[in-house]
Amino acid sequence: MLKGITFSLLIGAVRVEPVPAEVADALLEAQVSVTAGQRSGFQLKFALAKDGVLDRRLLPGRSLDPPNRVILVVHVDGVPTVLMDGVITRHDVVPSNDAGQSTLTLTGVDVTQMMDLVDMSWLPLPAMPPELCVGFIVAKYAMYGIVPRIVPSLLLLVPNPLQQIPNQQGTDYEYVTKLADDAGYVFYVEPGPRPGQNLAYWGPEIRAGQVQPALSVNMDAATNVESLSFSFDGISKSVPVVLGHLPHAHLTIPVPVPDITPLNPPLGRKIPLPLTIKPINAGRKASASEQTHERDDATAKYDIVQTTARALARAAQSANVVSASGSLDVLRYGRLLEARRLVGVRGAGPAYDGEYYVKSVTSTLKPGEFKQRFSLSRNAQVAISGAVSP
Repeated sequence: MLKGITFSLLIGAVRVEPVPAEVADALLEAQVSVTAGQRSGFQLKFALAKDGVLDRRLLPGRSLDPPNRVILVVHVDGVPTVLMDGVITRHDVVPSNDAGQSTLTLTGVDVTQMMDLVDMSWLPLPAMPPELCVGFIVAKYAMYGIVPRIVPSLLLLVPNPLQQIPNQQGTDYEYVTKLADDAGYVFYVEPGPRPGQNLAYWGPEIRAGQVQPALSVNMDAATNVESLSFSFDGISKSVPVVLGHLPHAHLTIPVPVPDITPLNPPLGRKIPLPLTIKPINAGRKASASEQTHERDDATAKYDIVQTTARALARAAQSANVVSASGSLDVLRYGRLLEARRLVGVRGAGPAYDGEYYVKSVTSTLKPGEFKQRFSLSRNAQVAISGAVSP
């Protein structure tokens, strides 16, 4: 591995152990993808030697069978980061007549895969608000070191058990994700901070807080990225308008939903104007044609509070009309770039300098190379402050 970068690979059923040195030396490439709004995934590619530990012992046994657990820890200048804590979903073997060319590839996703195996639609959840349902479901996976971090929603809807006892819908992962979507929230699991620990976040997408060191471009010796390009799509921004229906008064009240809120603050001084309007019905049952037309925002079956919460989330998503993509070398950047966090950009000019939300990061670790491809987004142009800190 590179000077200043080492890694640890642990595999096991639930309790993991470091792999033999021969297995670690056989790792040709590790790739980990983390994207906001999606589950994280990984691929590990090994050289498969005849009569080696992988071929002789691990493959014939159960060590590499799904859903065994894999933890990959990367040390950058002595600072450990849990890059992935997931489970194997498949493995592929490619034999070759050429010496040293046979390969084994392990593919998997984060530990939420274990929440997505059994349909629990029969399970009653009486008198439980969404937050309690999420805590109850996540607690079942404590053996994977999952600790819930739940932000109470604004809905606080507790069904009256004398009138209705709702059942869970789908698998644990499907239902927790649905509850998040109903509240305009997100749900994901992040590995760490220590190997074997995971944080299950259920709450609003956070676009504030500590900013990661700046990505510097076009700054001669201070440049720390290999490539960085920007796009501005002003047509994609829309204003959701909640149509609140008052049946007794036979009135429909349009209520525009703002895209700039305390949870989605402006990341620049020049906020683009919305060019489209998307009505969202609330307070009445939508017809089949309306549900088909609004399949992405079919919130007519929810009350006005639920609809507004979902509309706020949709407005925040459509507001991100500025995007960027690029790649970096981890050693030159000096640390790992993390997804679902803020990062500064400098050297791109007045319109595109400033803070961005890191939407996705794909990390690729090879012998002698550790690089990351990333995508960024934000809801405004022109940096808020005059200068971006390195």
